[in-house]
Amino acid sequence: MAQDMAQLNPKHVDDQAPTELHSPFEYDESAETRVRRKLDRHLMPLLFVLYMLAFLDRGNIGNAAIAGMTHDLDLGGDRYEWLLTIFYITYIVFDFSLLFWKIFPPHRVAAVVVVSWGVMATLQSAVHNWSGLMALRFFLGAFEAAYAPGVIYLLSFFYLRQEVGFRCGMFASAAPLASTFAGALAYGITNSHSSLSNWRLLFLVEGLPTILLAPIAFFFIPDSPDNARFLNGEEKAIAKSRAIRQTGTSTRIGGVNLTQMTQRLYDLKAWCYALMYFSVNVSYASLPVYLPTILSKMGYSSINAQGLSAPPYFAAYLFANITTFIADRTQQRGLVIIITSLIGGIGYIILASVTTVGVRYFAVYLAATGVFSTIPNILAWTLNNQGSDTRRGAGLVLINLIGQCGPILGTRLYPTAQGPRYVKGMSICAAFMVFAAVMALALRILLVWENRRLDQKYANRSEEGKETDQGAAVAVEDYGPNFRYVL
Repeated sequence: MAQDMAQLNPKHVDDQAPTELHSPFEYDESAETRVRRKLDRHLMPLLFVLYMLAFLDRGNIGNAAIAGMTHDLDLGGDRYEWLLTIFYITYIVFDFSLLFWKIFPPHRVAAVVVVSWGVMATLQSAVHNWSGLMALRFFLGAFEAAYAPGVIYLLSFFYLRQEVGFRCGMFASAAPLASTFAGALAYGITNSHSSLSNWRLLFLVEGLPTILLAPIAFFFIPDSPDNARFLNGEEKAIAKSRAIRQTGTSTRIGGVNLTQMTQRLYDLKAWCYALMYFSVNVSYASLPVYLPTILSKMGYSSINAQGLSAPPYFAAYLFANITTFIADRTQQRGLVIIITSLIGGIGYIILASVTTVGVRYFAVYLAATGVFSTIPNILAWTLNNQGSDTRRGAGLVLINLIGQCGPILGTRLYPTAQGPRYVKGMSICAAFMVFAAVMALALRILLVWENRRLDQKYANRSEEGKETDQGAAVAVEDYGPNFRYVL
């Protein structure tokens, strides 16, 4: 191993084109850990912060509504519900844009997407009627559709299948963390006694930081490990070698395989992931928008309701990271999804059936932790069990195309007339969370059967072949002899 590393001059590797490295070389575990930690330190924080801003920009409409926007824009009838729904309609329509992160340089895609949704979010402060706000929400959904799914896709270019799940959890946990302080932030902004209407100031203050971070995204999001300025020559070589172990090539950006994309439509497993994602998204989209209202209907004041919504979200932030870490370590993601889905389902069952305020507030913890930890694990499971970059991209397109229909239903589950307990909405969310657990169990059984078929297929390999170090293998994740589905 030392000899192999000695033959690789880091200075020369740093100057190599990505295609010049055709096979992996041996490196020790400590060197790989150093590369992985550098990726975590330099890549994840910026992506995390941008997703927090994205979640604030899509969700602050709920705070704006109670800060005077409903009256100023005459949002009677179902006009407010349509403002929520139109965002997810365009999110679905423009779902394919996540593939831009593979076709074009990711740093350019990120900069364009970030500045565009930032402008749309900020311009909401200038609208004077419902139709104008509808138009801006339309474009906000279109641009945000390219960001979060695209970043999940991008992470698979940097991390191996046994690593990417935890990073999905780190990234997705920005949503509950943003929700943790969103209420307090909105309260502070809308009570600042500005000459602007409170809700206009809210859109302005929360939208501008996104625009300011767009140049940072352009200069600091690497397209691949090859041009990551924070890696030295040896570390880039290790990152390239990891990519070859993963897919057989260190060149990841530049196009997709249309045949492989079409094949995903005929894969039963891909539809299972999509149905699970749809089920959980029914709750995922509605909870942040309606939780303050749900808490206020329990008898708390508006201010206390905003404050009491923070602890469950912080618990969800921790739980999302813990569960994805455990699933990566055990490679038992299906079992983790079953458990988290049932936790969320139990929370909604209690909310639908119990009237005691303290018990219902505890159920909010169960619902939030279950929902927000199931989402990243489903995304990670989709990435785990696809063999190529194109298949991973196609899998994400499909689950978002189907899954983002869930929020269209979810944003209409809590009409004012059904308060204060919202039994129907809680019951529907509970049913979908339990359905997600059932789907995860069925998919896991299918994957166990698939793995047994693969064991039989490669049973004629010699014992020596089975012991081959995967670190020296090529395309080990691309349905090679060592490939097995993550259960």
